[in-house]
Amino acid sequence: MPATLGFRHPAEWEPQQATWLAFPHNRSDYPGKLRLVQWAYGEIIRKLSAHQTVNVVVSDATPDTRLLMLLKRVGACVERVRCFHFPTNRGWLRDAGPIFVARDQDGRRDLALCKFRFNAWAKYPDFHRDDELALRVAKTLNLPVFVPHVQGKPFVLEGGAVDVNGQGVVMTTEECLLDNETQPRNPHLSRAEVEAALHATLGVSTIWWLGKGIAGDDTHGHVDDLARFVNPTTLVLCDESDPSDANYAALKENHERAQDFRLPDGSRPEVIRLPMPRALTFDGQRLPASYANFYIANGIVLVPTFNDPNDRVALGTLSECFPDREVCGIHAVDLVWGLGTLHCLTHEQPAGMPAGAPAKPE
Repeated sequence: MPATLGFRHPAEWEPQQATWLAFPHNRSDYPGKLRLVQWAYGEIIRKLSAHQTVNVVVSDATPDTRLLMLLKRVGACVERVRCFHFPTNRGWLRDAGPIFVARDQDGRRDLALCKFRFNAWAKYPDFHRDDELALRVAKTLNLPVFVPHVQGKPFVLEGGAVDVNGQGVVMTTEECLLDNETQPRNPHLSRAEVEAALHATLGVSTIWWLGKGIAGDDTHGHVDDLARFVNPTTLVLCDESDPSDANYAALKENHERAQDFRLPDGSRPEVIRLPMPRALTFDGQRLPASYANFYIANGIVLVPTFNDPNDRVALGTLSECFPDREVCGIHAVDLVWGLGTLHCLTHEQPAGMPAGAPAKPE
């Protein structure tokens, strides 16, 4: 397991080598809006490429020339964009892609990755290509791979199910990781066994359990739509002020749970309330619109916006949380039709070198 060798899952705000995302191609994810969503991806890549490398997974049906033409038209820094042809089902890289782990020793940072089992949130049947993504990335980057097993079975974990502060704490939800009926990830494991697996794979010492996630989340309780760390001692936690809204009771309970959270040194974290946008629906279905689904990159934070009065409030709150980064809103009304937005579609690759590789000469 990674932790026994000194590896941990870095916080998202730590220096990054690149951002990974997969250019959308599955029309069923975005009914009638695939082309609009592809242009939205262009804007996301434009913003990110101004700060760092962007690695784009492209399906065989999408020629590089078509993607690069789109990126040139939106003004992206195409010199910082690299394309990789990997077969995918959907390509939500936060969940289907690898979780990177790092080890700091002898003045360098070693990288490896965890290839967790991906079962499409225990909901969809077409996931086998996505389940292979982590191994393809590892081969491309020449990174060592951990394949965690518990009781002889691959451990199921998605990146959106957990959020870490980089200093020993992971935050998750009972609805996602402990449910054994609706969308079970590891139904053969007890709470204690799930906790032991998180300690061993993410290199954490403390686990904070929230209750339920937000309405409309087809992942069944991912924490990245609900609560996020913004520094080692501070988290933002979504808050709903309308008692008639479907999120009101669950978010109220999560705020009550957060009062009992303690950092490894025994101190209380700071909890900042992050508003929710008004309910968005498509074809009668509640969509998981949330400002918590932001993505932190080098020098910039991308925040989903929804043509809502609380857009400005959320951007202002997060700007105060990240004074050393540009906080930029990305229109996400079309994106959320796919039941996820910015954090769901991205995955950070921390800065570092493959574990076991020779150090670069001075």
